[in-house]
Amino acid sequence: MASNTSGLPYRIHNVPLWVGEPEPLLRRRAAESLGVRPDDLGTVRIVRSVLDARKKGSPRYIHTVEVTFAEGRAPRQLPPGVTETEPLPEPPRRVRAPERRPIIVGTGPAGLFCALGLLERGVPSVLLERGREVVQRRKDVARLMRDGSLDPESNMNFGEGGAGAYTDGKLSTRINHPLVRKVIETFARYGAPERILVDGKPHIGSDLLPFAVARLREELLAGGCEVRFEARVEDVLSSEGRAAGVLLHDGTRLDSDRVVLAPGNSARELFERFAVDGRVAIEAKPFAIGFRAEHPQGLIDAIQYGAAAQHPELPPADYKLAENFETGGEMRGVYSFCMCPGGIVVPTPTEDGLQCTNGMSNSRRNARYANAGIVVSVSPADFARAGFRGPLAGLEFQRHWEGEAYRLGGGRFLAPAQTIPDYLASRKGTPPGGTSYRPGLIHADLNALFPPELTAALKAAMRRFDQKMRGFVSAEGKLLGIESRTSSPVRLPRDESLQSVSVRGLYPSGEGCGYAGGIVSSAIDGLRIAEQIATELA
Repeated sequence: MASNTSGLPYRIHNVPLWVGEPEPLLRRRAAESLGVRPDDLGTVRIVRSVLDARKKGSPRYIHTVEVTFAEGRAPRQLPPGVTETEPLPEPPRRVRAPERRPIIVGTGPAGLFCALGLLERGVPSVLLERGREVVQRRKDVARLMRDGSLDPESNMNFGEGGAGAYTDGKLSTRINHPLVRKVIETFARYGAPERILVDGKPHIGSDLLPFAVARLREELLAGGCEVRFEARVEDVLSSEGRAAGVLLHDGTRLDSDRVVLAPGNSARELFERFAVDGRVAIEAKPFAIGFRAEHPQGLIDAIQYGAAAQHPELPPADYKLAENFETGGEMRGVYSFCMCPGGIVVPTPTEDGLQCTNGMSNSRRNARYANAGIVVSVSPADFARAGFRGPLAGLEFQRHWEGEAYRLGGGRFLAPAQTIPDYLASRKGTPPGGTSYRPGLIHADLNALFPPELTAALKAAMRRFDQKMRGFVSAEGKLLGIESRTSSPVRLPRDESLQSVSVRGLYPSGEGCGYAGGIVSSAIDGLRIAEQIATELA
């Protein structure tokens, strides 16, 4: 029945609009979906829009819309699948703040959203960040990209906003969680473009995300939180199996019986300390490693859109590729990672002598090239075959290949690079040509990197990718070494209360501790921990 005593709108899914059709047609299409006339409807609002380019040359947008009916026009019966919009949730109940504030280590998405979730419950916290404020951090990032000058404390990975602040700002996620919407709405509230509320693949851009992060920090400060920059945590303190605070690099001790650990996936010094002293449980975790693939954006547009590639309403095309192969006695996934249409490849090292890359796009995605990680999954069995065992085996495996890539590139964070056809043919071949990557490329044979079973899987996958996207394997495509920081190589085990299995009051969180894989999932993990702490305080 269509009787709606709550006054909430109805939601209709899968309302199509071909590229080039005027938006007012949505009212007619929505009415057709409901079996009513267009003038029976009151408001019609787009709440989600996804580009469907599977039919080459004829892309369309698939919309989810919310509608209301004009007074007295609602039908008695609505088609299956039409749902009433969920009412807004009740505001979080406030709890009594503890005598000692919770400490949050890291101001990436997990840390910031944990602080925000706690503040919404009336609990201010202390946030500790080893790097610099997000806007100041831009200068350090620019210097690294310009001439390879690395500040090990302020770079693409370390600093306010975490790794995502300067590596694209994608808000798309594969997880289906009720807090996804809250995260996206929060970014929009703090200045991200409002289109992220509708886009099926929301993207802020590395030029705009830092300002949203800075505004979020300002609200935390206004609510009574404390934020300390250039405050690297050397150790987590504990007493009788309970968190007691943290020790900073300058010798300062901060006391608290609740410590949220959200340091990001490159916090190697902390992970090494935990593995050595054994107080905080830590274990090796599978991750993925490979290369950055870079193609002209026009080539990707032509492959994905066909004859419609030049249509002005179409965004720069992206892609998502995945295959599974058995090599080295294991089934391995090979997949595209962090695809950046109209973007650039950027250096992401945190230590001298180690080379690694990632990708980023600004909000307009108008750069000449497209890039994506092409990576293969690796496991503790791979680490052991390479001679690495124990809780840091994955970290040592990661560091080893970053060192090999640095040497192959000749130093100064130059990226060793090769055309995709030459890599597949196991020959050095011809120079790879132009690139978006700064400080620059060194022509090298990338077959010198990675064990044979990983190389075999990567090559088999790229040939298969070319069957799906004709032109992926072409002289216009190149590989840059290496993509290695796809996710954390360690996990800090935690129990159902989201606390460390070895230290009560210590809450491992986010991507660095092995519980997320991107901005949104990390933010959600931070919000979940905030709710857990608030529940304990209540």
